[in-house]
Amino acid sequence: MIYYASQLELKEERALMGATSLDTPLVLRSGSTVANRIAKAAMEEQLASAHQLPGPGLHRLYRRWAHSGAGLLITGHVMIDRRAVAQPGDIVLESDTPISGFQGWAEAAKSGGAQVWMQINHPGRVVQADTHGRSWAPSAVPVRAGFFSRFFAPPEEMSQAQIDEVVARFAATARAADRAGFDGVEVHAAHGYLLSQFLSPLVNRRTDQWGGSLHDRARLLLAVIRRIRSATRPGFAVAVKLNSADFQRGGFDLGDAEKVIAMLAAEEVDLVELSGGSVESLATAGAPADGSTLRREAYFLDLTASLADSAEVPLMLTGGIRRRSVAQRVLDGGFDLVGVATALAVDPGSAGRWLDEDEAEVPAPRSSLRSKPLRASAVQAATTARMHRMAADLPDCSTDAPLRALVVDRVRRGRQLRGYRRWLRLHTPEALS
Repeated sequence: MIYYASQLELKEERALMGATSLDTPLVLRSGSTVANRIAKAAMEEQLASAHQLPGPGLHRLYRRWAHSGAGLLITGHVMIDRRAVAQPGDIVLESDTPISGFQGWAEAAKSGGAQVWMQINHPGRVVQADTHGRSWAPSAVPVRAGFFSRFFAPPEEMSQAQIDEVVARFAATARAADRAGFDGVEVHAAHGYLLSQFLSPLVNRRTDQWGGSLHDRARLLLAVIRRIRSATRPGFAVAVKLNSADFQRGGFDLGDAEKVIAMLAAEEVDLVELSGGSVESLATAGAPADGSTLRREAYFLDLTASLADSAEVPLMLTGGIRRRSVAQRVLDGGFDLVGVATALAVDPGSAGRWLDEDEAEVPAPRSSLRSKPLRASAVQAATTARMHRMAADLPDCSTDAPLRALVVDRVRRGRQLRGYRRWLRLHTPEALS
């Protein structure tokens, strides 16, 4: 199998050889191979057991996905700091976290031959006030999400010491993931979380070396990548999830994404996954500021086509892919991997059927709620409910009704919140002071 130092050389070679198919292997810069072009993209599983650790339910879920046919499994985000979680059901991995549950997670996910990467994240200012966690941001700019703004803790502008701590924490979590048997990590720099906040001129209003020009706003992301590389073994994959755009006027846009991708290519990352939106503009829920562009299947494909043409690093496109022909269209558009999320929660066997050239369209959960944020929450809750059924080893069923799933989700979150706060109080008393 040939390895191409330049991604543009690879694209030119493909043009001569014909279209890439879903079952074509992908050789990464780190030297490992993804068996095919279908990746399970990250979804929030909300399956943390006691002490925010992965337990048997998460192991069962990933063992199911391990045999889905996907060549790569990317986990839901794992938090690098116990004091800052996006949801109380999130997994936390720090330098002193017991590792056995993570080893079991990696073993289950790799049992079918796929690679497994851990997505690692810091939520920044996307910390809900009732968790009593720490809300950090590049600048003290609160979340603006209409009625729902009140649920988020007011952010604290980060000091130099806190920035240094975040870089060290990303590296420590990556090192722990490496020890646990994961094949790589995906650094989350999208969807309005901390690294995405530093990239955004709307949130990052700093005047020091960490703000101002795009080069300086990207400095933290690049520092994280370099530190992870130095903390992990050769051959350990390092990927980045990046917004193609924030879909907010004056925010991070397509031109910014193209420049950051070039910066990441220079750092020799293995893959950049493209997505979009944030809690303030719900692009991935079909309700972005530019709604007309993103309501179709593969709803970032048209928007990001120019990025696939110019990138010198493999790109993965995620968002709304629910049938084989659309997945193939993503590859034909110049992308290297197809990220599939909801479809693999609703039908975990869909990837295998796509590889067998079955169209196998997967219906998406839908809600008729009038409020866009509530509708997005209900659809996400229905997807989460499907994952929880698989984690409990319950029989397959039709997609859960989104409104009912949302009610169940809120009840479960309340129980998880009580457990998270007890654990946080025990291990970090100052967090609840």
